[in-house]
Amino acid sequence: MSARRLLVIPASARTGSLNVQLARHAARVAQAGGWQAQLLDLRTLALPVYDGDLEAAEGVPAGALALQQAIAESTAVLVVTPEYNGFPTPLFVNAFDWLSRIQAADGHPAGLTSTADKPVGLLSASPGPLGGLRAMNFVRQYLQMAFAMLVVPQQFALGRANEAFDAEGGLADARAAQSVARVLDALARLVPAER
Repeated sequence: MSARRLLVIPASARTGSLNVQLARHAARVAQAGGWQAQLLDLRTLALPVYDGDLEAAEGVPAGALALQQAIAESTAVLVVTPEYNGFPTPLFVNAFDWLSRIQAADGHPAGLTSTADKPVGLLSASPGPLGGLRAMNFVRQYLQMAFAMLVVPQQFALGRANEAFDAEGGLADARAAQSVARVLDALARLVPAER
């Protein structure tokens, strides 16, 4: 049986990000459950702020093609987002905006072809009591409506995330850990391991 491939995308670039910590925890849990998990740092894509004039002059940046390839090679995606003023991060939205601009050419499909029907799970973390829930709900709508991705109903917002992790980077609270596992289980039901 070959392992399922999970692309884990933390939507934060901040040093010490609680969402990166949650993404790492989820990736470890996924690997223990039989996934091959890859974390993608959106900063490494070096994407400029989307600008139609820039696109017309220079085309789609290489980082957008790298994002497309990573999504295409995965069997599922897990997005872990903070909340900035009730919304997902500009880093995340900008990356996916560029992805949507990729046209089919030179042996690669259009960006939206790569995302269509791709299963996605959502997590978020915040020091606040809602755990980034408002941003996560916007991400759900954005990925479903603009990218035709299959976002599983199960999701988890980790509140008081600044107090949630133990010294090894795991979730100290068993209920929180079970909630992350439930999101991964929902993805696994959509993409059983290949034989």
